[in-house]
Amino acid sequence: MFEGQPKGLYALALANTGERFGYYTMIAVFALFLRANFGLDPGTAGLIYSSFLGLVYFLPFVGGIMADKFGFGKMVTIGIAIMFLGYLFLSIPLGSGTVAFVCMLAALLFISFGTGLFKGNLQVMVGNLYDSPELASKRDSAFSIFYMAINVGALFAPTAAVKIKEYAETSLGFSGNDAYHFSFAVACLSLIVSMMIYFAFRSTFRHVEGGERSKAQTDTVEELSPADTKARIVALCLVFAVVIFFWMAFHQNGLSLTYFADEFTERTASGLQGMTFDVMNLVIVITIVYALVSLFQGKTAKEKGIAALLILSAVAMLVYKYLNLEGEVSVSAPIFQQFNPFYVVALTPVSMAIFARLAKKGKEPSAPRKIAYGMLVAAAGFLVMLVGSVGLLTPDEQKVAVEAGAGTFVSPNWLIGTYLVLTFGELLLSPMGISFVSKVAPPKYKGMMMGGWFVATAIGNLLVMVGGYLWGALPLWIVWFVFIILCLLSALFMFTMMKRLEKVA
Repeated sequence: MFEGQPKGLYALALANTGERFGYYTMIAVFALFLRANFGLDPGTAGLIYSSFLGLVYFLPFVGGIMADKFGFGKMVTIGIAIMFLGYLFLSIPLGSGTVAFVCMLAALLFISFGTGLFKGNLQVMVGNLYDSPELASKRDSAFSIFYMAINVGALFAPTAAVKIKEYAETSLGFSGNDAYHFSFAVACLSLIVSMMIYFAFRSTFRHVEGGERSKAQTDTVEELSPADTKARIVALCLVFAVVIFFWMAFHQNGLSLTYFADEFTERTASGLQGMTFDVMNLVIVITIVYALVSLFQGKTAKEKGIAALLILSAVAMLVYKYLNLEGEVSVSAPIFQQFNPFYVVALTPVSMAIFARLAKKGKEPSAPRKIAYGMLVAAAGFLVMLVGSVGLLTPDEQKVAVEAGAGTFVSPNWLIGTYLVLTFGELLLSPMGISFVSKVAPPKYKGMMMGGWFVATAIGNLLVMVGGYLWGALPLWIVWFVFIILCLLSALFMFTMMKRLEKVA
């Protein structure tokens, strides 16, 4: 899994981990902050939330065009600085008036523009590490590792957001609304760490930063014919069209799925279920997974012995913690967002092992086919929510019932299970899609085409607002059914275009 990868991959992945930790700490509580601090209804909060996500994923297109001209490394550096200013601005508690609202919107613009310069261009640099023939075969696995690193940051973000907010309320005496700003301040600190990693290990990837430094290298890239260039761009645009609907559905994790967690899910858990809400228990499980991989793939007896010892120690720790459980643990809505990154980190080596075995047999699906399968799996994820929502009140009815002390709440397992299924879809679609773009994009348009991937994600994020507008008077099963249909139609479209896509893959 990790053998033979260039050092630059790990440097870039760790730099991205720090940035993503800050971003997801903010996102974990942002929709709830909008409703609590400014008194917005679900639809309006959803509009602001999805518009911000849209900008975050649209502006990498602009950043990519700029990087094709000025260099990827330069744009990444500027992007980190601009993001820091945005998070710093958002961290200042200014109340809930008009000035606070305008300042919040200004901070979002800084964050989204800085992310636009940073996010896509960092991923292009990762892809550039594998342009040489001796490393080309490791491209897909590299992006799986890179994607896993992103989710290491996202794994700890919900817990950090909740804990720092609780600390500000209980220990520092801040009001509930002002305490949210402490969660946003975490992003400032994480960006400092990200910046330190990037510059400390820059020598390992400086050759792929682009700009004048690498002009001689880019001049030697073989030109594609106009017909080949057009075929590649068309194929990429077809993929972009499909992933719009994946991200529209998937990023309901910060909106309608968070609303569901806040309004319909039991607020306490106990036993094994309660243990899942402690992020350190999830880290122990991840340790067991990676130790198992090492146990089966280790080349020496020493490696296998260390892996076995880690497994026994981790299992013993979980058993000890289970035997010493006391009472129930509280369950807050943002904490559910830790399960998706947990599953990504835990399942990445499993998925890589499966595809490696299929590759040896000559049966590994192409990247476009994996994307199509990912859409089918995403539909199955919302099917879980549909089944779990049968018989529940509408959100409007639930609000009245809760005020009367008669609300109906369901097990957290419905959301935990949904995130598991959606993560399988994500692992099939997202890292493979990014790898596909870096491989297929015409050399002179790499930045722009990677930006195109994010434009598609941006449009999907803008459409996330649909979940907010559906939330209210409609039965919940209808809300989830909308996303099931969209995912199924996207998968069908993908399969009909498969020959054209696989031709350029």
